[in-house]
Amino acid sequence: MDRGKQMDDSPPERLRQVWQQTTVPVLFRKGKGYPLMVKLPFAEDNRSWLRAARTRRPEWNGTFKCWETPKAWFSDLVEAILSKYGKLYIIQPYRPQEICAPACWNAVGHECQCSCMGENHGMSAPSGKWLVISDTFATSWGERALACRLMTRKAP
Repeated sequence: MDRGKQMDDSPPERLRQVWQQTTVPVLFRKGKGYPLMVKLPFAEDNRSWLRAARTRRPEWNGTFKCWETPKAWFSDLVEAILSKYGKLYIIQPYRPQEICAPACWNAVGHECQCSCMGENHGMSAPSGKWLVISDTFATSWGERALACRLMTRKAP
């Protein structure tokens, strides 16, 4: 899967445009303590497709016109949505001053907490000149912001 090149500290209007479009699925990770919000192009079987063989059922959020699922479904949904639709927007919080590190580069899965927003996640050592201080690097956190990235499925 391509991690996507489009990553930005998105202004509210850009996030609104991404959320309101109806052709590319959107996953919105609001943050700790909140469910994952999933917006898919309309299909009669969206609820059953999202649920798959899981015990819990997705809940419809009529206010935001999306499905809510447990956050633990994130990585599986990324894989399934990219497989079915080929593209996926991810909107998630990040901390602008967070540093990318070998812990991210060597990670497994799609959930990323650092400012690379998954661009270097699980990619071994990314290109460019990195000064590695330690496997994890402590730094002060900037204000929380929302960012958006477009992920696309790699062609076979």
